[in-house]
Amino acid sequence: MGNEDERQIDAVVLDWGGVLTVSVPQFVEEWLRTENIDRERYGATIRGWMGRDAAPDNPVARLETGALSVEEFELLLAAELATVEGGEIAAAGLLRRMFGSAVPDPAMVRLVREVRAAGVRTVLLSNSWGEGYPEDLLVELFDTLVISGRIGLRKPDPAIFEHTLELVDLPADRCVFFDDMQVNVQGAKAVGLHAFLHTDADSTRAALAGLGVKP
Repeated sequence: MGNEDERQIDAVVLDWGGVLTVSVPQFVEEWLRTENIDRERYGATIRGWMGRDAAPDNPVARLETGALSVEEFELLLAAELATVEGGEIAAAGLLRRMFGSAVPDPAMVRLVREVRAAGVRTVLLSNSWGEGYPEDLLVELFDTLVISGRIGLRKPDPAIFEHTLELVDLPADRCVFFDDMQVNVQGAKAVGLHAFLHTDADSTRAALAGLGVKP
């Protein structure tokens, strides 16, 4: 996988949802279709909570930092949603159902296994919507876990990237970060990490090769 002298980085930092799993639009669409949810209402709610003009203390931010419990968030989200016919959406278990199709992407799992087997450190850096992670797989794939709800910080806050660098004891320019959200990629770059927008395993593999990591 390229010798150590060729490598420009010593750690690969990856998001979970939409990077190690199938894409977010893919699993969210499955949930919207299954529950017959009004897409316009869902879209307006998520834009209000995650868009550029979202309030700093919006429900997603509070969920991701652990200030809001899953149950509290589910009540807030369910209150904003409805079926196409105007029916109510059950709050209990809402996030579990939303993420029900967020299965690991086999190509990415294989890539991370190859990276770690070659001696490059692997780090999970995830904004958490609850704790629905496959713990056994995380232990297999990652040397270090940074999960927002456990530490009270979230991407793209510079503090979470700085916290990650402290944990791995590496300078920013020896780490590369992959995320499916451009705002998080920009946040990592602002702290000095190499950072790329993840779209699929092939492009991420190519980005790693460009940094001397060649599985």
